[in-house]
Amino acid sequence: MQESFISHLVELRDRLVKACAGIAVVCAALFAWPGPSAIYDYLAQPMVAALPVGAKMIATGVISPFLVPMKVTLLLAFLLALPWVLYQAWAFIAPGLYAHEKRLIAPLVISSSILFAAGVAFCYFFVFGRVFKFISEFAPTSITVSPDIENYLDFVMSMCLAFGLTFEVPIVVIVLVRTGILTVEKLKAIRSYVIVGAFVIAAVVTPPDVVSQLALAVPMWMLFELGLFVAPIFVKATQAPPD
Repeated sequence: MQESFISHLVELRDRLVKACAGIAVVCAALFAWPGPSAIYDYLAQPMVAALPVGAKMIATGVISPFLVPMKVTLLLAFLLALPWVLYQAWAFIAPGLYAHEKRLIAPLVISSSILFAAGVAFCYFFVFGRVFKFISEFAPTSITVSPDIENYLDFVMSMCLAFGLTFEVPIVVIVLVRTGILTVEKLKAIRSYVIVGAFVIAAVVTPPDVVSQLALAVPMWMLFELGLFVAPIFVKATQAPPD
């Protein structure tokens, strides 16, 4: 028993090392090209496009011009290496799973990664431009809009995290149905409460304008409906074989 436990610890260590090595390789590639400065410029583009002509973002910290692009590069490296990291996690737990359990976990891991990335992309390409334009137009003319790069990074990360997590709604629905906590019929019965909850969440995590709130609430509702459609198919495909 003790030897088996130690072998699992060794396997876990090896998988963690491989996962970290994958992140390090991607990070080194990003540092070589396009570089932290170019990566941050791309991240800041939606904000810069909404600023008045000639205005730029500012850095109030002494090391912020160096530290913030580094943080962005490290986070991007982790996101790009996430499939490799998830593969290492899958390779560690897969030997101990039954065939029907593998059919359950593998699609969830893959689909949750895709949905999270889709949420982040939706936030960056669709939401940010509208949000920053609204903020810029709403600001009084007596104010010079020059966002600090650290505050901007914090805002972007919180928004991307919020959209990434809310795009996991189909996974939550599937897990609830697959584990028997709720049925599809029960979820359909509380659909109206889910829609109201989606708008409440959108109102809390997005700036106070109708466009950005709708941009989060409506996809959450649609993803909930997608989960209701996919859940029965997924449950049937991942059931244990009869004895």
